Amino acid sequence: MKTNLWLTIGGVLIAAVIIHALWGGFSSGAAVETARAKIGPIREFVDEQAKTRLPQTYLITMPITGRIEAISLVEGMKVEKGRVVAQIVPRDLQLAVEQAVAVVQRLEASIKENADVAVEETAYQQALQFVKSTAATVQAAAERMISGKAKLGYATRDLARVRQLATTGARTQDDLERAVLNQVQSDVDYKQDQLVHAAMVAVGAATDLMPSMVRQYIGRKKLSGAVLEKQKAEAEAQLQQVLIDQRRGEMLSLVDGVVLDRPISNERYLSAGTTLLEIGRLEELEIEADVLSLDVVAAKVGDRVEIYGPAIGRTKAHGTVHRIYPAGFTKLSSLGVEQQRVKVIIRFDKDEIQRLLTERGLGVGYRVRVKILTADRAQALLVPRSALFRAADNTWRLFVVRGGRAELQPVEVGLMNDEQVEITKGIAEGEPVVLAPESSLTDGAKVYIGNGEYSSVAVMRRLATIIWHMVKHNEPYVVGGPPRGKLRAQAVCIG
Repeated sequence: MKTNLWLTIGGVLIAAVIIHALWGGFSSGAAVETARAKIGPIREFVDEQAKTRLPQTYLITMPITGRIEAISLVEGMKVEKGRVVAQIVPRDLQLAVEQAVAVVQRLEASIKENADVAVEETAYQQALQFVKSTAATVQAAAERMISGKAKLGYATRDLARVRQLATTGARTQDDLERAVLNQVQSDVDYKQDQLVHAAMVAVGAATDLMPSMVRQYIGRKKLSGAVLEKQKAEAEAQLQQVLIDQRRGEMLSLVDGVVLDRPISNERYLSAGTTLLEIGRLEELEIEADVLSLDVVAAKVGDRVEIYGPAIGRTKAHGTVHRIYPAGFTKLSSLGVEQQRVKVIIRFDKDEIQRLLTERGLGVGYRVRVKILTADRAQALLVPRSALFRAADNTWRLFVVRGGRAELQPVEVGLMNDEQVEITKGIAEGEPVVLAPESSLTDGAKVYIGNGEYSSVAVMRRLATIIWHMVKHNEPYVVGGPPRGKLRAQAVCIG
C-alpha cells in the first residue's frame, strides 16, 4: 500500500514537471500576474505605530524635607480618592509642632513680663521726691554759704580793729591772736560752704534727670513690647506652617486610580519634592502616535481610527483623533534617517476602554498600531497598489493586458492605501492590470496571464494540494471522492 502511494506521488511530481515545461513551450511571451479593475469601496488611511498613554498622571511627592515611612503600596494596586498612600514619620512632625508651640508660649510670657511697669512707676515717683529733697538741700547749702560769707566779713573787720587797738595797747596780744584765728576759721568755713553748695548743685542737676530717665526706660519697654509682639506673630506663623506640614505629612490620593510607579519603598530621609508614587486613571487611557508630517496633513480632529496589534487582541478597537499637535519634531528612524513627525492624540471609543482593561489588561506605554481613516468612497474603480508605479516624469503608470500585450497606460489616481488604489482616469472596469511588473517589461511586450484557472501556476498549486492530501491521509487521491477533513477532492483539468 505504501509502495503504491509513493509511486503515485512520484508520478504526480513527474507530471507536474512535464506540465510546467509543456506550458512554457506552448505559451509565448512573459508570464505575468494580473488583477482586474473592479468597482468597490476604498478607505484611505494613515497606518502608524503608536503607544498608549495617560493625559494626566498624579505625582505624590515629599511636601517637606523629612523621613518617610515605608510605603506598602506596589505597582498595579488600586487606590481610592482620599486614601493615605504615604506618611512622614508622625513623631518627627509632632516634635516640630511642640517646639513651635514652646516658642510662642515663651514670647507670650516675655510680653506679659515686659508689660508690667509697676516697679518703674514706683521708681519714677521716688525720683520725683528725691528731686524735691535735693532742691531743698541745695537751697539750704546756698543759705549756709551766705551765712558763712557774712561770718567771714565780720571776722575780717574784727581782725582789723583788734590789730589797730593792739598798737595802742588797748588790746592784748592774746586778743589779736584770737581775732586772727577767728578770721582764718571763718574763711575756711566759707570755702567749705561754697564747695558743699557746688556739690549739692551738681547732685541736684543729676537728680533732676532721674524722673526723665525712668520715664525713658518705661518708653523703651513699650518699644521692646512691640518687638516682642512682632516676634510672637512670626512664631505663630511658624506654628501654623508646622501644623500645615503636619497635615501634609499624610499624603492622600487625589483620584480613584492605580499605582503606576513607586520609586521609593523603604523608610528613608528625603528632600522636599522627591517623587514617591505616580498614580493614574486607566479609564482615561489614550493613544499617542508620531505621524509623518507628509501624512498628518490628511488627518483632522474627529477622524475615525482603527486600533490593532498584539496588545489589542484579535478584535480591533476603535477611536477618534482627539488632538493634532501644531508643532512637529525631528525623529531618527530605525535606519538612521531623519524624519519630521507630528504627535497625534487618539481617544478610545467610550465602551472600548473597559473591554480592553478587562479582557486584555491594557496599560500605559503599550505598543499598538493605528489606522487613521482620512477619506473613503463607497463606489470607486480599484486596482491593487502593487500594479501602480511612477514614471520618470513622476506621473502614475501601470500595465494593462490588451490583446495579449502589455500596454503602458498613464492613469490618474484618487484615494490610496497600502492595498488598493482608486483610478479616476485611464482604464475601464474589468481590464486586467499587471501586478508588480518586472523592470524588464516594456510597452507592447507579448505576455500571457500566469494566474488564471488553467495557468501553470494554478495547475502546480492544485498538484501540490493533491500531494499534501495523499501524504496526510496516507492513501491515493480519488478524483471526486468524499470529503476528507476540510478538503473536498476536485478534478484537475489541464486543458
